[in-house]
Amino acid sequence: MTSSPGGAAPTEPRRTTVHLLRHGEVHNPGHVLYGRLPGYHLSELGRRMADLAAEHLADHDVVHVVSSPLERAQETAAPVAAAHGLETTLDERLIEAENAFEGLPVAGGRGLLRHPRLWPRMLNPLRPSWGEPYPAVVERMRDAVLDARAAAYGHEAVLVSHQAPIWMIRLATEGRSLVHNPGRRECSLASLTSLTFLGEELLSLAYCEPAAALLPLAHKGAGA
Repeated sequence: MTSSPGGAAPTEPRRTTVHLLRHGEVHNPGHVLYGRLPGYHLSELGRRMADLAAEHLADHDVVHVVSSPLERAQETAAPVAAAHGLETTLDERLIEAENAFEGLPVAGGRGLLRHPRLWPRMLNPLRPSWGEPYPAVVERMRDAVLDARAAAYGHEAVLVSHQAPIWMIRLATEGRSLVHNPGRRECSLASLTSLTFLGEELLSLAYCEPAAALLPLAHKGAGA
């Protein structure tokens, strides 16, 4: 319980939820790891996934929608924002993790051995040596979550991001090691990882898959 300015009656902390929404499937006929490359948009299936996420959130008290600047994230955010009559704010902190393999046809890590110049990048999975350090991803995502919590205090916010950044902040929130097998991330296309706070205290972390029925139709690829 906290006191209001001017000696007013104390106020109870309010409940706020920040939803981390992964974008839907991307049109990626070359099966490349597209990372931060521009020009990668949602596929038709991805747009259906985004619509299902928006339908799932339609009766939620969403007052703030923020997106990574990449096209696939903005396109996933659009139906969510429209359902609540909101504009989407862009935040660079929600962008995909930097990756040295960007633009290469290395879906799921396959094909890397065909690029000897990249082998040194695979030597240290603890950092990881192929891209943005895991702690740096956590730091920027945590800052984005806290800012969204403040902006939507007492209500709900939706942050549209990418698999690796969402998974990183989840591992950190749960006190788990950031070193992990990317193939075992629980962060499917158009999934929601939801952090609920009471005031500044984290109450719960929940995960759901509004587009679960469409996941078997998605193409296997390297994009996140």
